[in-house]
Amino acid sequence: MTDGTVRTSAAAEELGEFLRDAVPAFRKEWPDEHSFEAQLAWQAILNEGRWVAPAWPVEHGGRGLTPAENVLCEQEVAAIGAPTIAGTLGTKNVGPTIIGWGTESQRRHLPRILSGEEIWCQGFSEPDAGSDLAGLRTRAVIDGDELVVNGEKVWTTNGMRATHCELLVRTDPEAPKHKGISALLTRLDRPGIERRPIRQMTGGSQFAAMSFHDVRIPIADLLGPLNEGWRVTTTTLAHERSGVAMFATRLEQEIVGYVHHLARSGLAAGLSGVARDEVARRYVEGRVVGIMGRKTLASVVAGRQPGPEQQVIKLAWSLLRQRFSETRFDVVGLPAAVGLDTTTSEAYLGARSATIAAGTTEVLKNILAERVLGLPREAAP
Repeated sequence: MTDGTVRTSAAAEELGEFLRDAVPAFRKEWPDEHSFEAQLAWQAILNEGRWVAPAWPVEHGGRGLTPAENVLCEQEVAAIGAPTIAGTLGTKNVGPTIIGWGTESQRRHLPRILSGEEIWCQGFSEPDAGSDLAGLRTRAVIDGDELVVNGEKVWTTNGMRATHCELLVRTDPEAPKHKGISALLTRLDRPGIERRPIRQMTGGSQFAAMSFHDVRIPIADLLGPLNEGWRVTTTTLAHERSGVAMFATRLEQEIVGYVHHLARSGLAAGLSGVARDEVARRYVEGRVVGIMGRKTLASVVAGRQPGPEQQVIKLAWSLLRQRFSETRFDVVGLPAAVGLDTTTSEAYLGARSATIAAGTTEVLKNILAERVLGLPREAAP
């Protein structure tokens, strides 16, 4: 049985050579590579070589790589464990959507997305419409050549750091649920926009709540046709979910690396039998999830569009992410994890969000039941 591993390409080899030199030099200069300033600096380094978004067309600042070449480049990034960039949502989700739907004027955002001059977020989720994205209530009313926006967004990733937002609004309240939605591109410094950090149990504030009070946005900033925002949104979500397979392979590498660390350091010998069994289970599960991810990536290389199986990987990855964080916590022990090993405790707390982000477990199970297993939808009482 093949594990679906994709091999190599000239572009991936070039990127690998670049990263092997650039990553160690960067980490010497930026010991705290997870700070926002460090992520901006790393993005600038990648941008010099057109490596921020190599799959983007050459005319928009990329390298015009094929899906197969891009997958191989992503594997190089994962294998080396390269730092993350500041503008991931812009480069992975919003930018490709602008390339597909934007006007020439809107495409002027693209070089600033690559450079990190513009940091983008997605104004999708709302207090009463999280995973039920089509249930959004934020309204936009046409007034001359502007749209006047009122409403709330919540759980906006990078919402406090972002300079711009891809914003979903309802422009036809009489239309069916998935109709009458429009997508807007807007600066976040417009009058009437308020942002509040959401403090997480990890102590950080990666998310924001945003309020829109009579915010005026030019109609020229519509992304795609009026009332056709759902079609635009599915483009963005497709790019978001296409990264799930890569997350799976990276989690596999993380788990394998952790197990090897336990063995080399001698820590494994001091574990109880129960703890060793748990570590072994995580190792096997990590390998399985990694194989699933590589098979999906291989299908992309072969020119096939992944279907509902992506949801299987997301479900498996998110649950394993939580189990792995629990295993690490158990290995370290409660006193050490809480008092000394903050990395382990933060990973444990942060993993709680894995089954929420990019589609909750409940929504994924419904998709799998209907589209993969062919089960009938239960009628409402």
